[in-house]
Amino acid sequence: MSFINYATREIQLKIVYYGCGLCGKTTNLQVIHQTIRDEAKGSLTSLATSQDRTLFFDFMPLTAEAVRGFKTRFQMYTVPGQVMYNMTRRLVLRGADGVVFVVDSQWDKMQQNLESFANLEENLRLQGDSLDKIPYILQYNKRDLPAVAPAKYLEFVFNNRGGVRRPSVSAVAPRGEGVFESLNLVARLVLNRFVKQHGGKENADQQFQLA
Repeated sequence: MSFINYATREIQLKIVYYGCGLCGKTTNLQVIHQTIRDEAKGSLTSLATSQDRTLFFDFMPLTAEAVRGFKTRFQMYTVPGQVMYNMTRRLVLRGADGVVFVVDSQWDKMQQNLESFANLEENLRLQGDSLDKIPYILQYNKRDLPAVAPAKYLEFVFNNRGGVRRPSVSAVAPRGEGVFESLNLVARLVLNRFVKQHGGKENADQQFQLA
């Protein structure tokens, strides 16, 4: 849920990267954080468990002024990939304005991907939300590896909800390929929904530029 801070004239929006263990959520945030100028970002914080971790940082892009006179600050999170940390997943997902679901493209990870996608749907349901309401995109990561499923197969499996297609991106996160395209797409969807709900600039569908 977006938060408007009238004291600082900021709109705070939360984006969560969701997916199974080792699918590339952490790498996405690390690449983004490394690219943003120091004065425009917060520290990259890691909340570690015995086998997994949650990452967090916030930043303010150059061009993301959804409402005149207000700056936009994005809070970026990853969820732990391990099923045993589902309570942490729920806490991180709470109040999310947008989701990037990261799919591990390797054939032997398909079952884990499907379980994680179903888990996302269930956790959204428990907080009174759904994938039909929340802005989200799909990132098909690890496309550089040898044993990966074709993009058309991934589209059929993960992007076939009631005939409505969501934006999807092929990615190789360690090389930065598809990382900022994914961020740009989900940020635009989130900003557009905010504008529709609260009123603001008509050009919220802008390219996402980092400070």
